[in-house]
Amino acid sequence: MSDREKREVGNSNSTIKRHFSKKEDTNKIKSNLKRFRRKNTNRRHLDEKNETRYVPLANNRNRHVDKRNLRDDAKDEKMYVIPLGGLEEVGKNMTAFQYKDEIIVVDAGLTFPEDEHLGIDVIIPDFAYLESNRNKIKGLLLTHGHEDHIGAVPYFYQKLGTENIPMYGGKLTLALAKAKFEKKDAKLPKEKVITGRNILKISKYFTVEFISVTHSIADCYAICIKTPAATILHSGDFKVDLTPVDGEGFDFGRLAQLGEEGVDLLLSDSTNAQIPGFTPSERTVGESLKDEFSKAKGRIILAAFASHVHRLQQIVNIAYSHGRKIAIDGRSMIKIFEICSNLGYLKLPKDIMIDIERVETHPADKVLILCTGTQGEPLAALSRIANGTHKYITLRQGDTVVISATPIPGNEKAATKNINQLMKREANVVFEKGIGIHVSGHGCQEEQKLMINLVKPKFFLPVHGEYAMIKKHKELAVAVGVEEKNILLGENGAKFELSKREFRQVGKVPSGATFIDGFGIGDIGNAVLKDRQNLADDGIVIISILKYKNGTFNENIELVTRGFVYNKDAESLLSKTKELVKKELSVLQSEKVKEIGKIKQRIRIKVGDFLSKETDRDPIILPIIMDN
Repeated sequence: MSDREKREVGNSNSTIKRHFSKKEDTNKIKSNLKRFRRKNTNRRHLDEKNETRYVPLANNRNRHVDKRNLRDDAKDEKMYVIPLGGLEEVGKNMTAFQYKDEIIVVDAGLTFPEDEHLGIDVIIPDFAYLESNRNKIKGLLLTHGHEDHIGAVPYFYQKLGTENIPMYGGKLTLALAKAKFEKKDAKLPKEKVITGRNILKISKYFTVEFISVTHSIADCYAICIKTPAATILHSGDFKVDLTPVDGEGFDFGRLAQLGEEGVDLLLSDSTNAQIPGFTPSERTVGESLKDEFSKAKGRIILAAFASHVHRLQQIVNIAYSHGRKIAIDGRSMIKIFEICSNLGYLKLPKDIMIDIERVETHPADKVLILCTGTQGEPLAALSRIANGTHKYITLRQGDTVVISATPIPGNEKAATKNINQLMKREANVVFEKGIGIHVSGHGCQEEQKLMINLVKPKFFLPVHGEYAMIKKHKELAVAVGVEEKNILLGENGAKFELSKREFRQVGKVPSGATFIDGFGIGDIGNAVLKDRQNLADDGIVIISILKYKNGTFNENIELVTRGFVYNKDAESLLSKTKELVKKELSVLQSEKVKEIGKIKQRIRIKVGDFLSKETDRDPIILPIIMDN
């Protein structure tokens, strides 16, 4: 106020008049109060429009108390969460989220076959439910670029079409996913490259946000999914790495902010739920590898997961600092180097790369051979080196082999066999856990607790793990304050109903495993696998019978066996079998049985019972009746 104004006020007997009404004054106070509430970190601002009241966080994790919903439960909005892969297993992660007539899908991963899956290349989720709801699907969202999250992408689009299902993910993730369309009968879908904190309205009802987390590959994200019914956070795969090699880092701020805004359901990675403590930073692997490089006097052969891009970058940097040229081998390793170097995720010093064929022309202490095969895969580069069948690399004394990985459950036997073979060839093999040449890309118990504490979910669904893992994850969630009744353990195909007030299982949808053998998708079922297992266990007996036009049979029966008995050592058994077939054919003729199917069935049963009794084996019996 100026001096003149002060004098005027002092000389006046009247009071100063308001320049706003009482109504405006009241509105201003209300506005300030709202701002205060939003800033108050001890209280939750949820939804002024729907008259949500505020409940102190310290006393109640379940903060969503809506007066309207209390008056009328029937008005609750509902959506559905449908895991199609990744529950009670490690791999083939896929989850569908449905609200009204819209569905979005998070991840489309694969898993690798086990011993009983004879001849199978890979295993993917069953898409039956998605195929029956094809027109509702609005997008495929990818958390990161590992095989167990993107390996089934080309098969997904081959089955469902690419016209109206765009693909969302980080730049590296999308590049790796697109590379999988080679030699697949599917067109590339439309794509949307995202970065951390990107918020996208991808349909009428679904709004999603990608939040950066750390893992063992760049461009790894958690995904926040919002619909009128609920807010969901899907963690993807994560660990809390405070010193990441590269990338956007772990976005503590945004996850905590979402927790303050209100998350109804958290789906979180359970892989390391049984391991106490924290997972070490990826940088610690680099320090351990430096020690191994310093000790090595000859060639270094280093096997690693091709998808561990951050580790590959550290390996490249260490090799460069030790003056070693790098040769790479293994189809997936070559593909990753090509994609990541083109996109800038792998920074390669000039002239550091050499062809694998030229390794022998360089001094032993100036070479690093970087290859695949950490899991003992029979055709991988390291396996071929171990058994002496590699085209260009022959192990010799002085070589150091570093295996920068631990066996995935189920691969221990094959990995150990490789290590033994490498040692027999007098290589120095470095593989022990305690040396520090590998760390997990998944968070352990304390990191999983931290995720829950940041997000503060009302409901919790542990995912990405075998039953023991997800059950332990449930116990961790209860320990940090999630009510036990608000935590569900599910299986693939479970249909969960979610609202602001309730989370429950309401049914099941078709789910399971689809076997990929060559170019076929799902044409190999359990019956075929059973036949293959029988062939592997007990072999096959083929019975060739010549049938004349008059309905009689040639008495010269031919028997061929494979994987059952060696014919020269079992002449007596095979002769008895032929006689048995002749007698059965005579019986069939006397009974006037003419249907080929019935004739084959009778011979199959008769011969099968006889051979089982004589040998205690059950080979596949294959009668072939040929018309003359």
